[in-house]
Amino acid sequence: MKHVLATLVCLATVGLCHAVIETYEFTSPELEARYHSLSQELRCPKCQNQNIADSNAPIARDLRVVLYEQLEAGATDDEILDFMVARYGEFVRYRPGVDQNTALLWGAPAILLILGAIGLAWHFRQRSAQPVTQLTATEQAELDRLLRDSPS
Repeated sequence: MKHVLATLVCLATVGLCHAVIETYEFTSPELEARYHSLSQELRCPKCQNQNIADSNAPIARDLRVVLYEQLEAGATDDEILDFMVARYGEFVRYRPGVDQNTALLWGAPAILLILGAIGLAWHFRQRSAQPVTQLTATEQAELDRLLRDSPS
């Protein structure tokens, strides 16, 4: 019985670990470093929340092959990214470029920070502009009585 259970566990583990490890022969260590950097930056069009380095989707595997081939052909990082964007859209990049479509995306944090600072300045200016009112004699007497009668 133990052997049957061990065999089933091994078969289940083999089924889960069916990921392919790809190895590429780079002509230089710089190309390999660029490959790893770019494969981390490019998003898998199918998985959407994984980069092509971590995805096991067939399209991610194809993109890794294209990336390798373009690097070995002498393409620059910008040329490779432009090719991928032209083919799959700006979505394929984790850090999209700044253009008219993404200007608000890149500018929103600065705009919100400036608006928050203006709001805080306005709030504190309004607070300091309010006059401080003094207690009337009756209110002061009531406050003194409450403080004197309260158990401390």
